[in-house]
Amino acid sequence: MKTAGLLRTVEADVEGLREELVGISHHLHAHPETAWAEHASAEFLAGHLASWGFEVTAPAADLPTAFVAEYGAGSRTIGLVAEYDALPGLGHACGHNVIAAAALGAAHALQTVADELDLQIRVIGTPAEEGGGGKIPMIEAGCFDDLSAALMIHPGPADAVLARPRAVAHFDVEYQGTASHAGAYPQLGVNAADAFTVAQVAIGLLRQQLPDSLRVHGIVQEAGTAPNAIPGSARGSWYVRAGTLEELDVAVDRVRACFEAGAIATGCTWELRETSPRYAEFRNDLELAEIFTRLAAAQGRDMDLAEDGPRGMATASTDMGNVSQQVRALHPYLGIDSLPAVNHQPEFAEAAATPAADRAVRDGAVLLAQTVVELLAGGAPRD
Repeated sequence: MKTAGLLRTVEADVEGLREELVGISHHLHAHPETAWAEHASAEFLAGHLASWGFEVTAPAADLPTAFVAEYGAGSRTIGLVAEYDALPGLGHACGHNVIAAAALGAAHALQTVADELDLQIRVIGTPAEEGGGGKIPMIEAGCFDDLSAALMIHPGPADAVLARPRAVAHFDVEYQGTASHAGAYPQLGVNAADAFTVAQVAIGLLRQQLPDSLRVHGIVQEAGTAPNAIPGSARGSWYVRAGTLEELDVAVDRVRACFEAGAIATGCTWELRETSPRYAEFRNDLELAEIFTRLAAAQGRDMDLAEDGPRGMATASTDMGNVSQQVRALHPYLGIDSLPAVNHQPEFAEAAATPAADRAVRDGAVLLAQTVVELLAGGAPRD
């Protein structure tokens, strides 16, 4: 079958499966599970793949909520990446339900043309993208080995084909001081909450000297329990983002010094602990991006390969960046008409199960499958 026929075949398959794919997306959306706790979500997705004839390995890479599902015996293997973790307190405010459903739809569609493309399909179920970095131990365990390419889509407020995620370090900071009565015995206290105040002032001043590629942000999760008791302990979680892993090394050292300043100024002891492997910056494969952009136009989506519009969500961070350092990768964003809501807002979680998000599931599945067809069949569509 010629390339044009293969493109029509995979699109028709997704259309026939559309109601089921939307059901997958809505089920995940209604039952959000956070990083490393996606037990039901992983089982649900793996079960669908097994019912379609995929050979499922679950768990994978010694991660309880990871899985790998394979179909076909071709000499060329394509990885389709599924994410399915939600955000604490926000549910699917990054739309990972859409990501997973689109990946499964693309996998099912490619089954119909696997023999013609000499293709093996590998669906890689990756937990804890929202802080935890499940893809990184999966890389180390060989789940991404021998791939011709790894592809996924991500919902956002607008279409964008080129991913520009920054490298990121995630860490927790804890201060230990001495609790005391704030009114009667303040001189006996060592205030751990004040240590965070000093650190945050130092970070605020540091931002004046940081390049645009750097971001520093975080939260104080605990800093005392009563206003009349000097806090004896405090803890928080922080991210540092940078344009590259090399730039990140320097930035983390500078931010670390701000937290150390809080300890020195108040007399607290302190600890900084990185909570996941560092995410790398994303490396775009331009051939894949060009193919996806052209095919997206046929679906009524302007992917803006020239990046004339705002980049928005495309500049966040993802452990898919680490994958892109190892294998050709694609990570485009599909708009779900959420504006003014954007990712990681409660309103975006609501938007992730609307007709526009359902269209992104359908379009994502079609475009991922068609991009693989063009990559492996070669050349522009022809009759």
